[in-house]
Amino acid sequence: MNKYWLGVLACSLAINANAQQKVLSAKDYEHAESFLSYNTSKYIDHTFSQPNWLDGDKFWYTTKTADGEQTFLVDPLKKTKTLTTEYKSGGGAQNFRRGARGEVVSPDGKKSILIKDYNLYVKDIASGKLTQLTTDGIKDYGYATDNAGWKHSDGAILRWSPDSKKIATYQQDQRNSKDMYLVSTNVGSPKLSAWKYPLPGDKAIATIRRVIIDVETPKVVSLNIPADPHRATLSDDISSSGTFDDIDWKADGSEVAFVSTSRDHKQEKFRIADATTGAVREVFEETVKTQYESGQGAINWRYLPASKEIIWYSERDNWGHLYLYDSTTGKVKNQITKGNWVVTRVLKVDEKTRTIYFIANGQDAKNPYFGHFYKIGFNGKNLVDLTPEAGNHMVSFSPSSKYFIDTYSQPDVPAVSVLRDIEGKLIANLEKTDISRLTATGWKAPKPVTIKAHDGKTDIYGLVFTPTEMEAGKKYPVIDYIYPGPQGGSVGSWSFSASRGDNQALAELGFIVVVIEGTSNPDRSKSFHDMSYGNMAENTLPDQITAIKQLSANFPIDTTKVGIWGHSGGGFATAAAMFRYPDFFKVGISESGNHDNRNYEDDWGERYNGLAENSDYEAQANQNYAKNLKGKLMLVHGMMDDNVPPYNTLLVVEALQKANKSFDLVIFPNSAHGYGSYSPYMMRRRWDYFVQNLLGAQAPYDYQMKPPTIR
Repeated sequence: MNKYWLGVLACSLAINANAQQKVLSAKDYEHAESFLSYNTSKYIDHTFSQPNWLDGDKFWYTTKTADGEQTFLVDPLKKTKTLTTEYKSGGGAQNFRRGARGEVVSPDGKKSILIKDYNLYVKDIASGKLTQLTTDGIKDYGYATDNAGWKHSDGAILRWSPDSKKIATYQQDQRNSKDMYLVSTNVGSPKLSAWKYPLPGDKAIATIRRVIIDVETPKVVSLNIPADPHRATLSDDISSSGTFDDIDWKADGSEVAFVSTSRDHKQEKFRIADATTGAVREVFEETVKTQYESGQGAINWRYLPASKEIIWYSERDNWGHLYLYDSTTGKVKNQITKGNWVVTRVLKVDEKTRTIYFIANGQDAKNPYFGHFYKIGFNGKNLVDLTPEAGNHMVSFSPSSKYFIDTYSQPDVPAVSVLRDIEGKLIANLEKTDISRLTATGWKAPKPVTIKAHDGKTDIYGLVFTPTEMEAGKKYPVIDYIYPGPQGGSVGSWSFSASRGDNQALAELGFIVVVIEGTSNPDRSKSFHDMSYGNMAENTLPDQITAIKQLSANFPIDTTKVGIWGHSGGGFATAAAMFRYPDFFKVGISESGNHDNRNYEDDWGERYNGLAENSDYEAQANQNYAKNLKGKLMLVHGMMDDNVPPYNTLLVVEALQKANKSFDLVIFPNSAHGYGSYSPYMMRRRWDYFVQNLLGAQAPYDYQMKPPTIR
């Protein structure tokens, strides 16, 4: 056969191949979009809304049905739930006080504290009169400032004493910390944004000089200890709860207990300060080999001055448990909770009955991530599960704390909401979520799965999303959505949700989507959480790979076509997957990744890797492995990202260019860590990328997503 006919044959084969390529239409994308939350929520009935509390622990709430809204009035004493038209959604006598923006209102509601020119002022709410409390605050050494690394706002961070006469706060020293810079994209000269953003290994980080301020005098009392690192028992954000964390006042305002955390989170010092003199007494210290934390999403220690005791949270026996300390001697009186399970959130401490009410994980037979609500005595006796039904339980107290609302569900089982008394007795059934209209549209829940981690023995858990209509005998490409933590995980909430991002939407386009909670994430044992300590580049990737291989035995997964994507830490993990396991992961989308943690804020890396001088950050940096890329990679970043600076991605871009590697890049010139109004565009680009490169199909040209108006 001569060259002419060889050419004709080649063209013919190419034409036939193109003719056989699957083509997805705008209707296919529209069908996928119908599985996003803004389209599924309208088909869900009888969900429980927020309670609107009234006197006597009565409350009203609204719920949606196929025929409209219904409002119910619940009376716990009478044990009644009555349909009513008396109340309107969005109103009610709420039991909280709000100050003006950035102001913190006193417990008695008469005063508020605000920052002005780096100093603190107290406002008399009735008259509006301002009185200056501090005078020596200056730029980068201001009082109560909520600025460190990626967190920066105008809010005042402090803790009022219960008697509304004093506040505990700090003067934050950032004068020697390094700056971070970003520039806007616009017509004309760009605007420079600069703020303090220390990095791992920096000699100078933000520190706090702790003070007590007598608001009525006014008088500033410095605590007689050196400045503490800007650290807390949950993170370096010392205002995770919106107030000053790791602070607990004595009721009369005479003393305050607090915890000082070392820069590497390995040392915790429990201290009690005299609020009048500033004298500080060292009570006890806990030192750990990796990193200490005081709970999950809430600080779990409590100071009990009336009985001279402390409730302390520790993972010293490999599980997160509560211990009772003597605040005078600093010695342990007894361990309160014990067993192969973990206390996650202390919700209420009743000093009169010496009872603790808390959420804990690990005792639900179906899933160790399901939280239940318990009570136990200070002496460690009489542990009671107040919410015994299988599922993940979310509880909230009535104003008197005599009752609580329990909403429980599972990823594939809709929520049930009930009212119980503090002993767990059922008072009223509130709502049972009805998804019959949703399932009638073709929707289906993800499949919860249990598989083994890469060590072959540890159980790990996840969710699998499959197309609602599957072809018999067909194997599907798989997409791994990843968020490696280690402060959280891929699944997020284990409660019911009709839409989890675009996981099911992607499945409808012809994929199987997996979400695997790998090792090294919280809510389980200390050893589980520490599996990757000192090497965050592992990113749970060995777990993801072994999980996908195991799942292929029960789901029609094509393990030769594996995609992966994630945002932030998930962006870091995605690029690492493409560079370190290039023969397994074929297509990746890395959004806003912290690819080199020497270029990310100081605390996160130093908490989970250790200090820079003790850990090999260089070996974990993604750009050093970019030369290994074989598959298709899209990198994405917002150029005004004040959380993960965009230079993280640009380091990888430069390394790929040096290695002569092809890749795709999406830049959002004026977006921060999230993409705001450009999020639908990014989602469409994500769908296109997987459809074209993993499915091998043609995507509809520039499909327009149709979300509700984004604020």
